[in-house]
Amino acid sequence: MNHAVLNTEDYGHSRQQIVAQVPHINIRAFCDDERTVQAIQAAAADRRMARAHVQIHMGGIAGAVQVFQSELTPNVILVETRANRDIVLAELAQLASVCGPETKVVVIGHLNDVQLYRELMRLGVSEYLIAPVHQLQIIESIANLFHDPAAKPLGRVFAFVGSKGGVGSSTLAHNVGWYMSRQLNTDTVITDLDLAFGTAGLNFNQETSQGIADALGQPDRIDQMLLDRLLTKCGDKLSLLASPGNIERDLHVEASSVEVILSTVRNSVPCVIVDVPNMWAPWIKYTLMHADEVVITATPELASLRNAKNLVDLLRHGRPNDRPPRLVMNQVGIPKRPEIPVADFAKALSLDPALTIAYDAQTFGTAATNGQMLAEVSAKSKSAEAIAALAQALIGQEKPAKPAKFSLPFADKLLRKK
Repeated sequence: MNHAVLNTEDYGHSRQQIVAQVPHINIRAFCDDERTVQAIQAAAADRRMARAHVQIHMGGIAGAVQVFQSELTPNVILVETRANRDIVLAELAQLASVCGPETKVVVIGHLNDVQLYRELMRLGVSEYLIAPVHQLQIIESIANLFHDPAAKPLGRVFAFVGSKGGVGSSTLAHNVGWYMSRQLNTDTVITDLDLAFGTAGLNFNQETSQGIADALGQPDRIDQMLLDRLLTKCGDKLSLLASPGNIERDLHVEASSVEVILSTVRNSVPCVIVDVPNMWAPWIKYTLMHADEVVITATPELASLRNAKNLVDLLRHGRPNDRPPRLVMNQVGIPKRPEIPVADFAKALSLDPALTIAYDAQTFGTAATNGQMLAEVSAKSKSAEAIAALAQALIGQEKPAKPAKFSLPFADKLLRKK
């Protein structure tokens, strides 16, 4: 155990770093409080715990001891206790006598006690959380148990999807990726999942390979070496995993293949932009549900509103521990076109737009025709400034409105009290 994490009600909203995926493991939880049961249930339903098998029981440490006298212990045991220090240590000694050598134990306690903390460290407890716990605390604690400290930090996956065809989602994704790499000096890979009609190569004026199609066709062979061969360099900090952009090759895409590819890419760069095509399939849903952030681009018209609402509702329900998707209203103010007012559009979705981009045929048209980015055509245009604002917000370089609340490691908390 590296540190004890102190609970705060705003824990989920205060986390800035990435909470990693939990591997294929078995987890047994023995609770003593209904609120803890609910937190573990919420954690088990989270996208980051999709590969783990979780069982929840009541009974605390004593219940775990009774069960594992006749059963093999799993990869991780979560035990909750309300007892004082001496009883906790005595019960954990009993649990240790029935635990397998590879089993990791996480204790959820109700005492903020430094001496207890030190004793737990001495006994080899993997983590100590103070109740009430937040579901993301649980996920993060378990993920950290299997994280290699020497490994590079995971990159973040930003999925861009349009509410309908032609709303400008791909253009937005490509421009944000370019800005992150060029202006924010961040290694970025743009992954174009539109196999038949992808435009990443065209928008960057690049002769691209079969990149993403080759990767999807052999996911079991994907590693960093193969990935490097499939990427098209667009500068020191930007690469494309481009689509073939033709309809000659039929390719059946599995969600598991997308998972392997995105996992490999995010292990190599800090930012992964995923250009998601405007279609629906299990692998599309998987990509959106498992991205770190989702950006929905919409135009102020009825079909776009209906589809955007469906996407927002799906993501809110399926990603309860993630921030809502970011909504970008694009092509606003086309002359003579009747439009749904942006305020009404946002009200229907219960989601304020992150950006509203006015119709700008000259800048967008010139960029598309020349294979350039908006900032290369007109760096001071409102469209380019909007792209910059979104890129900065996604990468965490926006100016916070007020200081964020956060959880302190146990030792830091003690130092602050001195």
